[in-house]
Amino acid sequence: MRPFYIYATTTTPTTLISKHTSMADSDQNPLLPPLLDVESEHEFYYPSLDSTIEHCIGDFGWTHIFQATLVSFAWFFDAQQTFISVFTDAEPKWSCTDNNPSCSNNNNNVINTCQLSGDAWSWDYPASTSIISEWSLQCSGSIITGLPASSFLFGCLVGGFALATLADSSLGRKNMLVLSSLVMALTGVMTAASTNIWMYVALRFFSGFGRATVGTCALVLSTELVGKKWREKMGIIGFVWFTLGFLSLPAIAFSLKGYSWRLMYIWTCVPSVFYSLSVFFLIRESPRWLYIKGRKEEFAETLRSIAAPTNRSSLTQSFFGRCTEWGDEQKPEETDIFSAVKILLKRRWSRRRLVAVTVVGFGIGMIYYGMPLGLGNLSFDLYLSVTLNALSEFPASFLTFVLIGKLDRKGSILGLSLLSGMCSVGCVVVTWQVTQIALELVSFFSACTAFDVVLIYTLELFPTCVRNSAVSMVRQALVFGGALSPVLVAAGRKNRFLSYGVFGVGVSVCALFVGLLPETRGRVLCDTLEEEERKDAAFSGAH
Repeated sequence: MRPFYIYATTTTPTTLISKHTSMADSDQNPLLPPLLDVESEHEFYYPSLDSTIEHCIGDFGWTHIFQATLVSFAWFFDAQQTFISVFTDAEPKWSCTDNNPSCSNNNNNVINTCQLSGDAWSWDYPASTSIISEWSLQCSGSIITGLPASSFLFGCLVGGFALATLADSSLGRKNMLVLSSLVMALTGVMTAASTNIWMYVALRFFSGFGRATVGTCALVLSTELVGKKWREKMGIIGFVWFTLGFLSLPAIAFSLKGYSWRLMYIWTCVPSVFYSLSVFFLIRESPRWLYIKGRKEEFAETLRSIAAPTNRSSLTQSFFGRCTEWGDEQKPEETDIFSAVKILLKRRWSRRRLVAVTVVGFGIGMIYYGMPLGLGNLSFDLYLSVTLNALSEFPASFLTFVLIGKLDRKGSILGLSLLSGMCSVGCVVVTWQVTQIALELVSFFSACTAFDVVLIYTLELFPTCVRNSAVSMVRQALVFGGALSPVLVAAGRKNRFLSYGVFGVGVSVCALFVGLLPETRGRVLCDTLEEEERKDAAFSGAH
């Protein structure tokens, strides 16, 4: 690797520069080079936290694979709870009863069951297969039947803003992940015991509240537990798990066809409870976060536990003592739970980045969540259409995994968003069903890939001290865009442009804001706001 150093003098501000030199041969500890006297007795090179952790971790081994993969598995359960209502809240098929003149099986697609007497028709499967049939909501209107899905997304928004800074301030990445995933799982189990629509709506809200930070904490923690070489790829693994979780839903729903919708929650939430407990006992906290928070003993213990076997003998007390001396001047900036957000909004460059990337995320989220919700309008089999959309996520994640190291972030997001937008608008123009579903899949595939890239991009845009909060806020922008999608989907039943057309135009316009952001491919991650400013100043001066 090419280690980065902080160049410091006694008379000028520190500036981040890159040194293309090897460690001094006389260094007794090759993992942390001594202060190097360069031109005078007042000038030194200090090893950065990034290079120190990189050397301690060493080569990517089984310990790192296990830790990062287990953390990323949280996305699997995240996907299940996000899209489970596609099946549990669906309106089941029904048929006319025998020898009933007021109802004709030939007109099932046009006759409203609310216009028929109770003995003129019946559900094709037991009433317990859906909340609509079990609680007789078929005549309640779209607002009531769509309320559980809206409540879940609204819970995600509230939880995101309420919990976003806890992972950066007091709880840390690991504890926040455990708490969030446990709340999501336990409320999911309780949802299976709902006795009416209002209890169901309330529990879905609290499930969304807990789910809000699951993906964010999993993404940040998994990437901070590995070295720079594997950081980008480990971030993509989380998206692969999300795809598999989405894909598992039609399989579970099909296997439970004709059974109670409550079993869907049991099958998806009970394993999530055990997962949360395994993370608590088996996963280490982010060494970056521990160091920034001044918890040096835990920082040292964590690095020893995840370090490469060849490096563990060098991780002596004197080594960590020198680390402590190196970072004594870096005091944690957080003073309260919302301080990370205050810090982001206080500085012009971080405020500009946050606003621009959240606008981009809003547009991507609107089409990403809107496409699956609108599948019921396309006259395709629900299991098949959901499966095809879930399958399109897998190649999107795989493509990002393979190409993330070669892709420019800005150009990728802009190109993918415009392609998704054009195909979405094409769904309005085209009437042939095969072409329509093909355009929908291309649009969703592009949105999935853009979704993956924009979260990786956000990780690279902000330093460690506020990174989790920034990613959380971008995820909330994605969810907020998704929260508007059910309204557009409902309006699109009468005018398709109000759904697919608005999706396409919205994502295309929002993607233009990426032009306000810097390119981050290949640049080192920073740990403090000051270090980020020094890096930008050095980068601007070099160009």
